[in-house]
Amino acid sequence: MTTLTPDDRLLMTRRTMKLLEAWGLGASDIMHLLRLPENVKARHVARFRDEEAFPDDPTVNRQIGYLLRIEEALHTYFPRNPEMRDLWVKRGNKQFGKKAPVAVMVEDGESGMISVLSHLDCTFAWDLTGSKAEYQTA
Repeated sequence: MTTLTPDDRLLMTRRTMKLLEAWGLGASDIMHLLRLPENVKARHVARFRDEEAFPDDPTVNRQIGYLLRIEEALHTYFPRNPEMRDLWVKRGNKQFGKKAPVAVMVEDGESGMISVLSHLDCTFAWDLTGSKAEYQTA
């Protein structure tokens, strides 16, 4: 992620918190999913809703990046139906062994977010395969 102003970080934090709470995640799941530093306690998570920005940590920033790309992909899938975006994340999915995508993300952490994002966004999966490399011509 690029360097954000404090105000931009606060807006990104609020957007991420709104997303995670819409998915029904509690403080401990949010902490686990974002891989917040150990000095952030569960009782502090509520502060991220309004008062504070997430720590500017490379790991936390990477996790947020995945989540925001998932959110964008869900907007592409369901452009006119915000309820379906949240429902899709919470409902069991054949692609994930009948687990809900949000459960996969919480249980498997970063690899779970990558799986969900790869399912939703073919350009992300394409980049992971190395397919973006230039082809040699004879």
